Amino acid sequence: MSSAVVLSSLANGVMLGGLYALVALGLTLIFGVMKIINFAHGALMMWAMYASFWLAKLGGVDPYLSLAVTLPLGFAVGYAIQRAVITPVLEAPEHNQLLMTLGLALFLENLALLTFKADPRTLLVSYSQASVSLGPILLSLPRLLAFAGALAVTLLLFLFLRFTDLGKALRAAAEERDGAALVGIPVQRVYAVAFGIGTACVTAAGAMAVPFFYVSPEVGNTLVITAFVVVVLGGMGSFAGALAGGLLVGVVESLGGLFVHGSLAQIGIFALFILVLLFKPSGLLGTPSA
Repeated sequence: MSSAVVLSSLANGVMLGGLYALVALGLTLIFGVMKIINFAHGALMMWAMYASFWLAKLGGVDPYLSLAVTLPLGFAVGYAIQRAVITPVLEAPEHNQLLMTLGLALFLENLALLTFKADPRTLLVSYSQASVSLGPILLSLPRLLAFAGALAVTLLLFLFLRFTDLGKALRAAAEERDGAALVGIPVQRVYAVAFGIGTACVTAAGAMAVPFFYVSPEVGNTLVITAFVVVVLGGMGSFAGALAGGLLVGVVESLGGLFVHGSLAQIGIFALFILVLLFKPSGLLGTPSA
């Protein structure tokens, strides 16, 4: 196998990892602020992919331009879900919270199955098969655009959390809910904003994945499992860990695809996942809990 093929696979894995990292960032934000594991994350991404797909098929809107519609819509849907579905179980035992988000995921998947049927769909845009050459390295243009978009969203989210009053309120509620409430921060509203932003992140990832990924009611299951692996690898609640874990998973999956075909290409990901759990349970960049 030539070095050019390996380098191209490595580079394309990094770009795919950027998309995985964006999906994981939404999970990390929701868990970091609310301490809830959102099993409906993949189903929400699947609906975002369908939204971008149909905007392109029926309205001729490029998936990246569709973000102008799907991003605010994703935030609004996430905000509404948190207020209507998550808030009533915030004080419930953790298994009730898990079952609630799992039930929501099953509802959204079956609703998509009823609405769109089970047939996978693909969207061909003018640049679907385009590539960019960097010396011996051949990069897929749709993956390159998705990687750039994921980095841009990640940077905007970092700046938002770091420098805005609402971002500081989110971090305060994540650190100490009761203390944040005592200083006047509307914690329940902050939780809804966190869930909305997490949903917007996965909405952006869904739109950017449409030019090179299939769309079906089950696609969210595959992506959310990978996102959970990324979150655990990087460290629960760690933004830097989610980014590092996403890039690592993308590289391992892409290199694995050179030697193993089909779904078996993900064996390396889960082997790495097991090793990290065995030897560093807090994740690569996570901090051990008491």
